Amino acid sequence: MSIKLVVFDMAGTTVKDKNYVAVAFQAAMKQQGYDVPVKDINPLMGYEKPVAIKMMLEQHEPEQAKITDDLIKLIHRHFVSEMISFYQKSDDIQALPNAEDVFFKLRNKGIKVGLDTGFSRDIAEVIVERLNWKDKIDIMVASDEVEHGRPYPLMIQKMMKDLSIINSDSVVKVGDTEVDINEGKNAGCKYVIGITTGAFTKSELEPYEPTHIIDDLVEVLEII
Repeated sequence: MSIKLVVFDMAGTTVKDKNYVAVAFQAAMKQQGYDVPVKDINPLMGYEKPVAIKMMLEQHEPEQAKITDDLIKLIHRHFVSEMISFYQKSDDIQALPNAEDVFFKLRNKGIKVGLDTGFSRDIAEVIVERLNWKDKIDIMVASDEVEHGRPYPLMIQKMMKDLSIINSDSVVKVGDTEVDINEGKNAGCKYVIGITTGAFTKSELEPYEPTHIIDDLVEVLEII
């Protein structure tokens, strides 16, 4: 079956990320008294951010009764504020090499380009606006637009529904983390491609058994 949709992650996959997300996450945790090393945060990149916050609190808060929805929401609000400020003002925000060229070539072949993310919609929209990607992609779904973010397949399934794509065997998922890979597998994508430009190295991606591991987005075109 021919490919109709390629779903790309954002930070670390199509958008440059030199630990900016992890540092913002760290700052949000620290504001509430939790000193979390970045190395402990990186494995959680890709998860829906409130879920990642809850996972981190479960590791660093000995009194589990203190881990409330209100605390998670408070930390998440600070994280969102940090990220929006960064993506609105930083000169470092840029597309990863070949991302825009790959988008163009896929769409030129009649293949839809989608973005999904562990960010909430407000952050994702700032990124798309800063990079002038509104006319370079076909659809974007953020983690707060579905009941459960990654590794659940709901963001991909929403894209398929909105684009009237019935068969997941015509969909490809590309991402840089464990949960990207599991999202694609859970959605039944034909190809689930791990990329080494973000949070995980090749050896860290391999245990999750993507169909491919690449070092450059241009390789997506060769696979398809």
